[in-house]
Amino acid sequence: MTKTNSTFNRRSFLKSGTAVGAAALATPALVSKALASSGEMTLMDWSDYWPEEMLAKFTSETGIKVNYIGIGSNEELINKMKASNGAGADLIGPTNNRSLQWGPLDLLQPFDMSRINIDAANPAMAKIGPDAWDFGGKGNTWIPHIWGTEGMAWRVDKWAPARADGVPSYGEIWADENAGKTMIRAHSGMLCAGLFMEASGQMEPGSVWAAYESEENMRKTWSQITDWCIARKKNLKLIWNDADSQKNGLLNDGVVVGQTWDGPPLALKTAGEPVTYQAPAEGAMAWVDGLAMPKGAKNIDEVYELIKFAYNPENAGKAIDKHGYNSPILGADKFASETYAKNFAEAYPGDALANLNAWPAEAPWYADIRTEYVNKFQSS
Repeated sequence: MTKTNSTFNRRSFLKSGTAVGAAALATPALVSKALASSGEMTLMDWSDYWPEEMLAKFTSETGIKVNYIGIGSNEELINKMKASNGAGADLIGPTNNRSLQWGPLDLLQPFDMSRINIDAANPAMAKIGPDAWDFGGKGNTWIPHIWGTEGMAWRVDKWAPARADGVPSYGEIWADENAGKTMIRAHSGMLCAGLFMEASGQMEPGSVWAAYESEENMRKTWSQITDWCIARKKNLKLIWNDADSQKNGLLNDGVVVGQTWDGPPLALKTAGEPVTYQAPAEGAMAWVDGLAMPKGAKNIDEVYELIKFAYNPENAGKAIDKHGYNSPILGADKFASETYAKNFAEAYPGDALANLNAWPAEAPWYADIRTEYVNKFQSS
């Protein structure tokens, strides 16, 4: 699968859709005591996506208590839902490119889209749901919630990109001159090492994306990537698993540069820490995390109230300054601070937005084979 055949492409990814007249969301009204369900709900989503202030405001306005269970990876979310047969949570947060893994599991139920103001969302991102998450024509099971990228973060007081243009490269994470001071997440760090290998002539161009097309391509490409990464693993200081470990790496664990999500380092930057984030020369990896309802969800009315709250531009915008990611809700950025706009411009200078790599959809076979190579790398 190529980037242009993935669920969304880099050119459509950031179209604001402001020409599409999205109706403004009303402030959520108090939920009636006549609700059929409990007045509580369980939310299982990425650990830093729902700031405490945001959930407190939601509870104050609606009376609904949210039991928030943080996750650190798509694998964790899938495994928890498989183990419970889709029970134990009312709303969850899968990433857009995992639709091929969720479909066969039959663990999600379609949304009643008449209860969701989907026109409030960026049209290119809203389209992901009906295009990739309508399994068997039963209805859309996914809506966009937060988007972001994975690129390069570093301590501005201790490191600077070596390239003359000041743009970082994934290759610098693995370089001998930065040994013992870098970090990655295993599977995405290895993929982006492949992008560097392509850019530097160490692997045939297009190999990383061709790996999504067949097991033969996958094994050929990932064998090369894994050998290359194992040979340089000694240079890594840390392999992170979630947002907190990224922040701790940069602040407390001696990491000066690493491959990270955009949110954690930009949240640190907003808080005044000497940290920055930027799309690398090979292109940042772009993703959209969504909201989905497991088939075992019990508190359905509460789910739609939380979605209505999250799709309010003011609520979405104010949360940006806390979590550091980006919102697909049209106009949300107007409610974020000026610091957010400055950070965004510095993270994606020049043609960086045009060069985003949309993360292709991952079939179950791809994820299984990747796990083989990741395990080989981590155990080396």
